[in-house]
Amino acid sequence: MPPSLKLALSITDLAFIAYWIAAALSLVKVIEIPPSLMFADYTVPSVVAWNWSFFPLDLAFSIIGLAAVHASRKGNPIWQPLALISLVLTVVAGGMAVTYWAILRQFDLAWFLPNLLLLIWPLFFIPRLVRNLGRGE
Repeated sequence: MPPSLKLALSITDLAFIAYWIAAALSLVKVIEIPPSLMFADYTVPSVVAWNWSFFPLDLAFSIIGLAAVHASRKGNPIWQPLALISLVLTVVAGGMAVTYWAILRQFDLAWFLPNLLLLIWPLFFIPRLVRNLGRGE
């Protein structure tokens, strides 16, 4: 696994696990996240539901991505399909969020930019993984 992919997967996946732990702790009132760090309409039930609808997708790409990094460290070639799955799911999650905020015309950079990055950064790695897997490498 290229070091840049390993770093990008590790940072993204660990950050998402931390985000969801914080979101869960906030939901059960163990911690309070400052309103200045929250997205628009974060207390509106339909927006809360929209945010939590990403939980399975985000958790899936995070676990699969970390599994790809682990497999790579062990020299297991399964890292490539795992990384590809994780990257595709990351693009999907980023694309869904960017589309949502764009439809609402809410371009708060604190939320829009990170999701735009989720949509874009995996695209630098996906073509190479697809080529390698297509060649049986």
